[in-house]
Amino acid sequence: MPMTQEDRELDSLVRNRIRALRVAQGWSLEELAARARLSQSTLSRIENGQRRLALDSLVTLARALDTTLDQLVETASDDVVTSPMIDAAHGTMRWPVKADPGMTVVRQRLTEPPPDNPARMRAHPGREWLVVLSGTAVLLLGHRRFRMEADQAAEFPTMLPHAIGAEGGPCEILGIFDRDARRGHRSSGDETQDTPV
Repeated sequence: MPMTQEDRELDSLVRNRIRALRVAQGWSLEELAARARLSQSTLSRIENGQRRLALDSLVTLARALDTTLDQLVETASDDVVTSPMIDAAHGTMRWPVKADPGMTVVRQRLTEPPPDNPARMRAHPGREWLVVLSGTAVLLLGHRRFRMEADQAAEFPTMLPHAIGAEGGPCEILGIFDRDARRGHRSSGDETQDTPV
């Protein structure tokens, strides 16, 4: 039975996620293959789409990458970018997020566009929220591209390969990371200048 477009997108997403998680850990193909008890050529074919994704391989790879099968195959919801809820009576704007202990809030100034190369996108366990304070930000999430203006917010699982950059000049964002997402940014050597709020 041929794959549907949706199946092909999920297949590609999972392969990109495996590669991004491996790169975020700083592991070569050989290192991850050894941890997952797969041959290096098998892992290479999985990442490059030349080998069918089998459930047993995905379970083994999820374990080796210190994640779960659910997180490895999770898809994005359609409501990634949100606008604020405006309370005119009190003169406030709010962006509801799911509270989580151990969250870190960081103000960031971005000057570069997101990377053109999907291999430079990162993926790691956790969840991330961002609010654009000024300028225009671009959020790449898997194969999707979101253009975000000031006062727009996004919430997404960081197991999706992702990257954030500026469009048309500098932008400032407020990033909110749960414990796993923050650890993922540190371990992937994220060079973004962070100013804790």
